[in-house]
Amino acid sequence: MSSPNVITTCLPASGSNVHKVELPENALVLSPTRQLQSLLTIIRDEKTQRTSDRIIRLLVEEGLNHLPVIDKKVTTPTGQVYNGVAFQGRICGVSIMRAGEAMEAGLRDCCRSVRIGKDEETYQPKLFYAKLPDDIAKRYVLLLDPMLATGGSCIKAIEVLLEHGVEEEKILFLNLIASPEGIQKVCTRFPKLRIITAWVDEGLDSNSYIVPGLGDFGDR
Repeated sequence: MSSPNVITTCLPASGSNVHKVELPENALVLSPTRQLQSLLTIIRDEKTQRTSDRIIRLLVEEGLNHLPVIDKKVTTPTGQVYNGVAFQGRICGVSIMRAGEAMEAGLRDCCRSVRIGKDEETYQPKLFYAKLPDDIAKRYVLLLDPMLATGGSCIKAIEVLLEHGVEEEKILFLNLIASPEGIQKVCTRFPKLRIITAWVDEGLDSNSYIVPGLGDFGDR
């Protein structure tokens, strides 16, 4: 099991809402750059009409950095041999409907030929719909859901992937905003997968909503 010995500090540029979060080893938070903080401020604004595509692309690009590669030689237009790398294995994106579908465009921007599967949950969560590629057990899976609150839907989706033969260490969960409680719950349950999130918020309120959060991502 992963030990919670990694300390991540979220430091907004203004110095407000500063908090430290203790994370398991298999959880990673994007670097809190000014660009990322600005984008998160925009999508958190209740009056915003902007989308989160740029943040999603940052998450996908970071996720791709954690996939294994193999050596590959190519010949350049100048006739020279270049010693490069290529991804080892194929990729599948799986979105947890319906909020997770908003992340599909960002994934396709980075991986034009990626397969997309669906995994739909109810509030409880209880799976009532799954449409996954037949060969998903042979692929690395980027699981997509923008909000990680209690972790219930994420855990159910991971269970479905495991039931379809996907190896736990081949699952990367990409997420915009997470609660510390949700991260701990998922990482403790599945210590071999990796969570990559853009930001960790303060926690959950009495209704299990992420605070400060950004509301219902699917509705927005």
